[in-house]
Amino acid sequence: MSIINFGSYCIDNVYSVPHFVKPGETLPSIDYQIHPGGKGLNQSLALVYAGVAVKHAGKVGRDGLWLKDLLSEAGVDTSLTQVIDAPSGHANIQVTPEGENAIVIYGGANKAIERQDIVDALADVSPGDYILVQNETSCLVDMLEIAKEKQQRVIFNAAPMTAEVNSYPLDLIEFFVINQVEGEALSDQQDTQDILDALMDRFPESKIVLTLGDEGAIYRDATRQISQAAFPADAIDSTGAGDTFTGYFFAGVIQGLNVEKCLHNACKAAAICVTREGAASSIPRRAELD
Repeated sequence: MSIINFGSYCIDNVYSVPHFVKPGETLPSIDYQIHPGGKGLNQSLALVYAGVAVKHAGKVGRDGLWLKDLLSEAGVDTSLTQVIDAPSGHANIQVTPEGENAIVIYGGANKAIERQDIVDALADVSPGDYILVQNETSCLVDMLEIAKEKQQRVIFNAAPMTAEVNSYPLDLIEFFVINQVEGEALSDQQDTQDILDALMDRFPESKIVLTLGDEGAIYRDATRQISQAAFPADAIDSTGAGDTFTGYFFAGVIQGLNVEKCLHNACKAAAICVTREGAASSIPRRAELD
């Protein structure tokens, strides 16, 4: 059983600010750093750090070659990544002293993915293998349909949430990974339990993994619901915590761990992540959880 992450590469421009900038305000930054990022890149790192082999498919500009090199050096198979003559995806991230973040992203090369790229990347997959996708790349409808034709087990992280997501063929997805805001948008509900109930009514054959920040996470399928409390942490930057959770949770799934252990490891890894600055640079190695 293997996993392909058809995901984004992103150059993160991180600005430390006293508060999120307001409309019409010019706000001096206390600090500025450049970090590797992109939900796809972060999740591939989390998967490999958690101990599973992962192939990362996608596109990156020449200005982002260092992102591809970072994945390769970490042990991720980047043979399915294409380097193109276009700007890499990038993000401008505001981080407050409380560790909260606000992010504006530009898709760049991540939005240059075409149907044939997906066909080529999935040419040699085996039935039952996993494909992980996020909402930061183009051709997602094609990706979901082709993956299902190949009998892949599709994991969809519905982030960043956009109006288009509800028009995707979401019934093709086995695992949804969503936070509270994304859950509200997909279910038209606000209460946590109502969100889970509505999504299971809509997708009775799917599995829902709902992350709740400092309240932990919940797993739900047709027969059970399992909760995991968050681990206490002195948060300084929450960027990348959701990606860390996703990578560690599905590493556990691939390793054959039960749902309880998958949730435990994922929440613990996310708690370590928020105590560090940056996204990719804050993801812990498996040994740190022990």
